[in-house]
Amino acid sequence: MKKWKITPGGEPVLILAHNYVRPEVQKEADHVGDSLELAKIAREIRNGTIILAGVGFMAEMAAILSPTSRVIHPEPFSQCAMATRLNPDILEKAREAHQGVPVVTYVNSSAQIKACSDICCTSANAVRVVESLGVPRVLFTPDRNLAGYVARKTGITVIPVPEFGCCPVHHTIMGPEILDRKKRYPDAVVLAHPETTEDVQDLADFVGSTSGMVRFVAGKNFRTVIVGTEPGIIPRMRQVSPKTRFIPASSFSTCPDMKMITLAKIKQAIMNEGPVVTIDPLVASGARRALERMMAVP
Repeated sequence: MKKWKITPGGEPVLILAHNYVRPEVQKEADHVGDSLELAKIAREIRNGTIILAGVGFMAEMAAILSPTSRVIHPEPFSQCAMATRLNPDILEKAREAHQGVPVVTYVNSSAQIKACSDICCTSANAVRVVESLGVPRVLFTPDRNLAGYVARKTGITVIPVPEFGCCPVHHTIMGPEILDRKKRYPDAVVLAHPETTEDVQDLADFVGSTSGMVRFVAGKNFRTVIVGTEPGIIPRMRQVSPKTRFIPASSFSTCPDMKMITLAKIKQAIMNEGPVVTIDPLVASGARRALERMMAVP
């Protein structure tokens, strides 16, 4: 490890970075991945120090899954806009209106919402998670676009909570932009994240999580790929397909909260040994149950 990855007390630090953070942060990280990949890594850490280079719910998730570790979020103001659109009161009202219908919660949500849920999912495993429940209807929080994707893939009735919840970054990717880029690059392959709208997904050659996108392009000889997600994933894609030209699907799809995480803030957080993520034990217990149930789905 490099010297600056050691706390003042001499303890090694593990840096986990999401695919959407700045390229220089990804380069210095010990592991780079999507929410599910980072959660699985954090789950295996015991009594260590973890720097979570991502938005707030990811740091919370690491703290929940690795309760004996010290989890540091270098920029507490870096939060997921979609996660903030849902609170427990809204979810409880939905439960009352649809009694007996299980709640599937996308991990892009607060620890409180996870604690109120039956099971969690990520964009990589949402279809498998919903199918694993063996029910005709589910409540799905907090992304209506991912809910619609799951409904189309499974034939199950998926009720979004809240009704208009979405990722504002992915929601800005528009079908006409995709068509315009396809005109400019007629040989291009189109990738879309399931947080995008249905019309964008319909134009895509592949719809999947960021890790799924990386696997899709790995080792291929695509000349041009239009990337329908946050462009922070592109450096990782270039690593596995260096001859491919990657084009962002939109000029407006950069997540400002992800870009708030900088190397300077990470170094400062290591020196200060904080800010440490703390979660109410009862909330953490409920959220851990929903996350562990997700992890158990094949």
